[in-house]
Amino acid sequence: MSDITNTRETRVALVTGGSGGIGRAVAERLAKDGMAVAVHYAGNQARADETVAAITAAGGTAIAIGGDVADEAEMTEAFDAVEREFGGIDVLVNTAGIMLLAPLVDFDLDALDRMHRTNIRGTFVVSQQAARRVRAGGAIINFSTTVTKLAVPGYTAYAASKGAVDAMTLILAKELRGRDITVNAVAPGPTATPLYFDGKDEATIQAAAKAAPLERLGTPDDIAEAVAFLAGPARWVNGQIVYVNGGVI
Repeated sequence: MSDITNTRETRVALVTGGSGGIGRAVAERLAKDGMAVAVHYAGNQARADETVAAITAAGGTAIAIGGDVADEAEMTEAFDAVEREFGGIDVLVNTAGIMLLAPLVDFDLDALDRMHRTNIRGTFVVSQQAARRVRAGGAIINFSTTVTKLAVPGYTAYAASKGAVDAMTLILAKELRGRDITVNAVAPGPTATPLYFDGKDEATIQAAAKAAPLERLGTPDDIAEAVAFLAGPARWVNGQIVYVNGGVI
């Protein structure tokens, strides 16, 4: 372990789903801000290793950590590994999630259970570990979605799973009273990631881009900017769902 990772002045972040898309942008941004970063992955270690390599090449400190976010034992070990490597955890960013779309009337219940397991149980398990371990002055940042407010047809199950994340976030912020730990959620709008583009035709994508007054899709870096604010200087922002969507709503 290097000297930098042993100093209490170096803050430590664990980013679930940190191997690609928004998660990778968040991991790289927090590393740029001087944090040691644990890049979590569920199944694709190669992508996580690429993210770690990019961070270290830029002068940052990072490791890759695997595990199923919905599995209590695996997440306990993941948090243990981060603490062994860096001495503690100050910031948890929970970007891990899946998005499966169909109208409610047609939605496959096995798909509903799969999404529930990752988006709801996964957020709960990881938040529980974070609530037990994040140090004073730290931050827990979950991921919601603007769709909970837009009520877009076809997003019923996904929005419902993220509505549960909203509830967990707002209540956990109050349950951590006296700990000097903030708990917030970032709710992106349409963001240019493979997860968003999957299954959408060009007309749908262009309509989404025009919906915001800024007339474009968000980028992973746009979302990472908001996360960095909540993870660092935003100590008086607590118990909030922060909509990062270019003004769609």
